[in-house]
Amino acid sequence: MRILLFTGKGGVGKTTLAAATAAALAGRGRKTLVVSTDPAHSLGDAFGTSLGAEPSEVDIRRDGTPAGLWAAQVDSRALADRTWHELRAELRKVLAGAGLDVLDAEELTVLPGVDELLALSEVRRLASQGPWDTVVVDCGPTAETLRLFSLPEAVSGYLGRVFGNRRVAASVRQLGAHLDALRELLTDPRVTTVRLVLTPERVVVAEARRTLTSLALRGIAVDGLIANRLMPAPGFWRGSAAKWLRTRRDQQDAVLAELAEAGFGPGELARVEHRASEPVGADALTELARELYGSRDPLSGNGKPVTPLLSVADGEDGFRLRVALPLNRDSAVELARVGDDLAITVDGFRRLVALPETLRPCRITGAESDADGLVVSLAGNRESG
Repeated sequence: MRILLFTGKGGVGKTTLAAATAAALAGRGRKTLVVSTDPAHSLGDAFGTSLGAEPSEVDIRRDGTPAGLWAAQVDSRALADRTWHELRAELRKVLAGAGLDVLDAEELTVLPGVDELLALSEVRRLASQGPWDTVVVDCGPTAETLRLFSLPEAVSGYLGRVFGNRRVAASVRQLGAHLDALRELLTDPRVTTVRLVLTPERVVVAEARRTLTSLALRGIAVDGLIANRLMPAPGFWRGSAAKWLRTRRDQQDAVLAELAEAGFGPGELARVEHRASEPVGADALTELARELYGSRDPLSGNGKPVTPLLSVADGEDGFRLRVALPLNRDSAVELARVGDDLAITVDGFRRLVALPETLRPCRITGAESDADGLVVSLAGNRESG
């Protein structure tokens, strides 16, 4: 089973490219499900059909046989209405039984982002219960997606702090185990990778680069970037329209050149030209996928091995901890020790990373950045310094 997640700033065309990728995979003989967690509910528009919460076939061959492509649209609000209230009532009962005031128990069971968490859980359910070889997920815009990816760890930590080692209802234990399974699913690069879609505009690229850093902090592998809606080169055309096209394409090429200087060259960044007509329906999406992937396997991504978030080497006076993060020259980075964890904050995105056991008695003596991320120097016993 492979899960491929598409995300990007709103309006960059990620839904269309997710649908095209799913169509290409099905065309290669893989049983493929494409599912959307985007509240915009536009996946059905890409296929030119209406979709429901359960998978339905969206591509039929000309001879009337199934083509191996299914699609579904997750309705997170309906999931919350259907499943969360019962569990919340049990959580409230457990907390009240532990001695908390009824009002405090009520407030503690309000979990921000529960809709997104349930949507992610539904993707896992659909992936595990169907005959699919591959599941392609059309996620929401990057801000919502980053929050979505952080929720399993955040809510799991919340439950741990609230309940500790208390005996709790089976449903609460099941929720904790479920959250751990979701986190493992997201951070296993053999199963799950992210493909980031952008348009060649500086504002969009800036957000994409921040997204890459945040995903790396979460331990989620990105296997490629796609630059969508590249203006066609006008060649030797003349006139005002050709001048406009030439100016716009030059601007886009300048942005792509900056990306190449930052390490996102042709092998890292696929390109798709802007089309005169919107690709709607399986045939048009398959044609788009040919431009995007050619003869390559759509699951191959950039073909690079996944770099572990943390790696440790001996230093002059102790250890050097490398944190593999794609950083910009102007990235704002903060480091702090929180118990046995290293709190890393980059451009407002924060994560507690458990230090390897060898480094837990050490204190931080310095940090620097290079092309491959952060290098943190540690030495001695942090309690003695």
